[in-house]
Amino acid sequence: MAVFLLDAEVMAQARFGTSQLTETLAALNILRRGQPLPWHRGWRDRHVEAFLGYLDGDPVTAAIVAHAMSSTWMADFLTVPAAHPDMTLDDELLELESLPDDRIRADLAHVRAPLAPGLRATGLASRTADLLRWVWRHTIEADWPRRQSVLRADVVSRISRLGREGWSGVINDMRPGLRWLGDGRLQVEERPYPPSDVRGGTLTFFAAHCRGGWISWRLPDRFGIVYPVAGIFTEATPTTPDPLRSLLGNARSRVLVQAAEPVSTTGVVAATGLPLGTVGGHLRVLTEAGLLHKRRSGREVLYWWTDTARALVAGTSSS
Repeated sequence: MAVFLLDAEVMAQARFGTSQLTETLAALNILRRGQPLPWHRGWRDRHVEAFLGYLDGDPVTAAIVAHAMSSTWMADFLTVPAAHPDMTLDDELLELESLPDDRIRADLAHVRAPLAPGLRATGLASRTADLLRWVWRHTIEADWPRRQSVLRADVVSRISRLGREGWSGVINDMRPGLRWLGDGRLQVEERPYPPSDVRGGTLTFFAAHCRGGWISWRLPDRFGIVYPVAGIFTEATPTTPDPLRSLLGNARSRVLVQAAEPVSTTGVVAATGLPLGTVGGHLRVLTEAGLLHKRRSGREVLYWWTDTARALVAGTSSS
């Protein structure tokens, strides 16, 4: 198994966040795979034809994609963790665009060799950046506020759990193969890769709408762990128990049910179809009644159940 070697200082300073580049890489990986997960299928079906058309028009970029990603590895030059959470895509791409062609070829050959003849071309960094910008602008950007709201809600939820359950409670359900082993050891992969010494460096956990997540680094001191969030691809709607509707009213009970995990006002609006002002009013009343926690995350305010709300919903569901 592959292990990160950590110390107390790294874990004390570990951060959670979002990354536009990470979200774009996740989307690229979903588009290139022939068998998406069921909850990714609808989104992929809407965009895959245009994506394949882009690659058909640029054989060199198509070769980069073919060599950059496999079922077990993603080329290192693609997966450099953001220097800090919530950077713009253009800011994150500055590091990639500065790389020489030889470095990119070496990373591509590590994933899949021998290299395709087309990869003898120059300007590989700019072609890769152009593709990532295309994926972002055509498949993500318009929906980014809603995506980011879901991702931030997951981040707030995990930070809240950290205080109650410790690192093992937060990490062990993040992604396959990720386990807190204790004694400064974090298992990051079940496959037998060499250990990585993260002591003295930084570690950031990035939530993303991805298939299974990945591990990333910029050696010697910047490390990242990307983990999947179902979020926007989840189509199941939580049910509202009849007794809860009788107690709180139809609209207010619908708002409460949506806040089982941290969610923004706009997230509740999107899920329920209720007007923004109506949702805001219900969230205020539910918070004042002690049924919702409230915390700011970036430019949004997130709401989620208190223990009282959890007990109330559980009680009405079993009535």
